[in-house]
Order: sequence, then C-alpha cells, then structure tokens
Amino acid sequence: MAESAQTTGGGLSPEASEEDAVHARDTGGMRSRRFVGIVLFCVLAAMWLAGWYSGTSAQEMLSLTIWGVMLGGILALGGIGLTLCYGVLKFPNFAHGEFLTLGAYVTYGMVLVLPQSNPIWRFSFGWELIIGLLLAAVVTAGVAILLDRLLYRPLRRHQSPLVLLAMASLGMEFLLRGIVYLLWGSDFHFYYSGRSNPALHLPLGLRLQADQLFVFALALILVVALYWMLTRTRIGKAMRATADNPDLAQVRGINTEQVIAWTWTIGAGLAAIGGVMYGLASQLRPDMGFVLLLPLFAGVIMGGIGSAWGALVGSIIIGIAMQLTSAFLSPAYGPAVAFVLMVLVLLMRPQGLFVQR
Repeated sequence: MAESAQTTGGGLSPEASEEDAVHARDTGGMRSRRFVGIVLFCVLAAMWLAGWYSGTSAQEMLSLTIWGVMLGGILALGGIGLTLCYGVLKFPNFAHGEFLTLGAYVTYGMVLVLPQSNPIWRFSFGWELIIGLLLAAVVTAGVAILLDRLLYRPLRRHQSPLVLLAMASLGMEFLLRGIVYLLWGSDFHFYYSGRSNPALHLPLGLRLQADQLFVFALALILVVALYWMLTRTRIGKAMRATADNPDLAQVRGINTEQVIAWTWTIGAGLAAIGGVMYGLASQLRPDMGFVLLLPLFAGVIMGGIGSAWGALVGSIIIGIAMQLTSAFLSPAYGPAVAFVLMVLVLLMRPQGLFVQR
C-alpha cells in the first residue's frame, strides 16, 4: 500500500515515465528535429555539389533551387488537403492528386471560353485565369463533397475498414483521370500558348519569371490563412477536435458531418488552386495529378501528418531536391528522389519533422 501511494503521490506512474522516455528520445540524439534538419541540409548540399561537378554552373543551380521552392509551394497546396483528410477521416485519399488535375483543366476551360484580357502587371495571365481559378476551386470542392456523399459516407456508416476506404479512393483516382481524358483528350495544353512570359532580373544574375513569384506567394498566403483558420475560428477548432476524437466531438455537440464537408471543401479547393499553379508554371497534362501524388505524400509524411507548416516545409524540401537532381539525373527520377528522402526522414524521425508523439 505504501509503495502504491508513493507511485500515485509523489512518484511518476509507469505511463508517465514511458511518455517522458519517448519525449527524451524524440527530442535528443539522432531523432531530434535539429539532427534530421542537418542531415537534410547535407543531402541538399551534396546534390548541389553533384550538379556542379556534372558541369552545371552555380547560377543555374541557384535557379533550380528557386524553382524547387516554387514547386514546393505547389506541392504544399495539395499536401495540406491530404493531411486534413487523413487527420479528420483517418484514411489516405489516393484520389487527391486528381483534384489538382480537375482544377487545372476546369480553369483551362474557362480561359478558352472567356475573352482574353491583357496580362496583369508582368504576369503572363489575365483576369480570366483568376476567374477560372476561383471557379475551379468551387467546382472541385463540389466534386469532392459529392464523392463523399455517394461513396465515402456510406462506407463510414457501415464502419468499413480503413483499407477499404483507401482502395475506394484509388478507384476514384482512376475514374476521375478517365473523365479528364474523355473531356479534354490526352494532349498537353498551355493556358496561354505563344504568349510571352518575360523574366525579372534579380541580384546575383538571377532571372525569375513573375509567374513563379505569384505561385509561391499565393501558396504561402493560403498556408498562413489556413493556419489562422485552424487555430482561431470555430470551424477550425471543430476540425481539430474531430481529428483528435470524433466520438468525443459528437458528444460535445460538434456536427462531425459538417466538419467533414468543410474538410473536403478546403482540401479539394486548395488542391485545385495548386493544380492551376502547376499548369501555369509548367503545362497541363492529364496524368499530372498521378505524377505528383508520390511527392505530395512524401512532403506530408516528411513534415508530419496533421501539421500545415510541416506540409509546407516538407513539400519545399521535396521540391528543391527534385529540381536539384535534374542537374545530374533525368527529371523522370524526381518521384524516386522524393520517396528516398521520405524514407530517410522516417528512419530517423518516424513522426515527421513537426509532429511530436
């Protein structure tokens, strides 16, 4: 009795001691965020040296790094939707990449239909692309909610295994891609074919297109806005409560179905905007969502599932690595590089960079 009292009184319970041990292990040594960050920095520096050794100039490597930051911003817009979906619905949505494709092609349709205006400032696009982007976010969010009503909600109500939900999302990925092929064909497209896209002359001899600045600035603004929404608004707090414990959230009067609808709306809308940004920076292709799916997962898992800032930082690291390796490897190896970096981080810090156990 005395020993029990000591344990429950002044001493620590076995559960508390175990939690302290896990915390000490994850914040020190090879599993600390600082150590993993140093390893990732060394890996990126090695990629720089490999590119320079293969004959790429330092200025070109710096340009590739900036391109990688921009690509990371695009991946973050899609990755945040993935981390929200997994946090609230508890399954990986393999159809999420097709939300990027759908948003990009809906905007392309609007650019073709609306009269073309003069380019805004030094950008290559006019107001019709902005209108198409907003409409694409609404349409893609509507498609996501429709899929939830027709497919995922019945599976949840039948308490289907999570692997069944994941396989259902994989099937929807193929269906949505087939619809894109059916409506727009298999050819590659550009939003503005033949329109000039002048570069801005920056210090150190860098030349950067204004569209690239717009892409990353928009991604950063949306990530900050999402973080504010999750931490300061009622629906954001309800989403976090539902992600932590759905049953307890229902007991406390939170409408979890409404929270799920908001999750699909925000995730799919951001993915659509990310798809438009990718199409603007590169080109439209029907399989773009499938090609970006592995880098999306890699960035989210590296940053830590459930963390918006983690998705942003992880996606930027993945984007930079994919661009730097193109200096000495074929760009086709980009997804493989993303996968290797993800595995490297998981071996050292399984919960990701910005998530504590």
